[in-house]
Amino acid sequence: MKTRLSAAGAALLALLLAVLAFGQPAHAAAGFSVAGGKLYDANGAEFIMRGVNHAHTWYPQQTRSFADVKALGANTVRVVLASGDRWTRNTNADVANVISLCKANRLICVLEVHDTTGYGEQSGAITLDRAVDYWLSLADVLAGQERYVLVNIGNEPYGNQNYGSWATDNANAIKRLRAGGLTHTIMVDAPNWGQDWSFTMRDNAASVFAADPARNTVFSIHMYGVFDTAAEISDYLGRFRAAGLPIVVGEFGFNHSDGDPDEDTILAYSQANGIGWLGWSWSGNGGGVEYLDMATAFNPASLTTWGQRIFNGVNGIRQTAREASVFGGTPPSTTPPPSTPPPTTPPPTTPPPTTPPPTTPPPTTPPPSTPPPAGGCTATYTVLNQWQGGFQAEVRVTAGATAIAGWTARWTLANGQSVTQSWNATVTSSGSTVTARNVDYNGRLAAGASASFGFLGGWSGTNPKPEVSCTAT
Repeated sequence: MKTRLSAAGAALLALLLAVLAFGQPAHAAAGFSVAGGKLYDANGAEFIMRGVNHAHTWYPQQTRSFADVKALGANTVRVVLASGDRWTRNTNADVANVISLCKANRLICVLEVHDTTGYGEQSGAITLDRAVDYWLSLADVLAGQERYVLVNIGNEPYGNQNYGSWATDNANAIKRLRAGGLTHTIMVDAPNWGQDWSFTMRDNAASVFAADPARNTVFSIHMYGVFDTAAEISDYLGRFRAAGLPIVVGEFGFNHSDGDPDEDTILAYSQANGIGWLGWSWSGNGGGVEYLDMATAFNPASLTTWGQRIFNGVNGIRQTAREASVFGGTPPSTTPPPSTPPPTTPPPTTPPPTTPPPTTPPPTTPPPSTPPPAGGCTATYTVLNQWQGGFQAEVRVTAGATAIAGWTARWTLANGQSVTQSWNATVTSSGSTVTARNVDYNGRLAAGASASFGFLGGWSGTNPKPEVSCTAT
């Protein structure tokens, strides 16, 4: 089912008042914590998830996948587990091994129970209360792992029916977990197969957050066909930001059986606003949504169109992921390791396919650019996405025949154009002139190498593409 986002000023006001009423906690040294709508690691450093989902419970032999996604730059992996109610239970020993694999590969682990998927609509789905039973049975494995593990109570815990008790059920589940001794950051999924078209999570998030004695809960929205416009994405995520409530995009794709999500805006808006995300999924999808595989047959050397977009595209993992500070030291090599042969049986898919999936769009070809001059740099300007009154653009800077230590790009805005947010560069405006300078990590470029930065802008009338100059420093 699909609906359109609309204004809800009263709901936003309620969120703001609730957050102001109970304040924010200090950082917890034992593990992850939440303050001011942001997630912090045990060192007190802000942590923004950039990673993928991995269907471990259906492919338990694919343990090499943890190293593979790390080698491609991810800092987080959301791991599918089963309580034993719908799929074979992941034992305490197995979960302990998953946590060990995450830590060995310097990945933050988000563990989720999948058996709750579509409760109230899908036969066999379990309640959140039953999911809590599973988490409490893992207490000995989870204890002491607060620095590396977040607990996602239940995947997509309601379908499109009977979701009215979402807030009460989640509040009670959180209280039971805390009473049972779990001090980890807790993640809560939205109803409506995770997409919250009814705004049940959006309008009740503050009360659920307040129900957590530790004030250490993060909310997760799954963005598929319901979120197919930039306005829907920015409005939904923006309301959580304005209310000071932590939100992550726990799943999303570039295509789906219920519509075509706007993945470019999901990535751009998240990067501009410090919001974490976890793409669905590494490999092994079945049930008609095989196009959501990022790697063909779990092979990191054979990325699909979706995998290339997530890992290597604009605002993707390679550009934006930062390893959690709790691991310290120098990160491991990012050379993709060899893969393990895939199993033959596909698992069930997460969201229910309701209509035949649309054809996967072909990968886009980047525009040709003029070879850069020796000792200097050139810049190309590309509009990636445009909607009424707004747009997303990328500027790619390429060094000439010799290495450069830094760069500055400039262009002139037409009447009605403006830059509102930017990332991967320091962007300033003076009248109609925009100046973008490199940041610390992307200024030094080898001969012929490139770096890119992006921004969101506004326009009225027309949105012409300007000429961009580049100066090496």
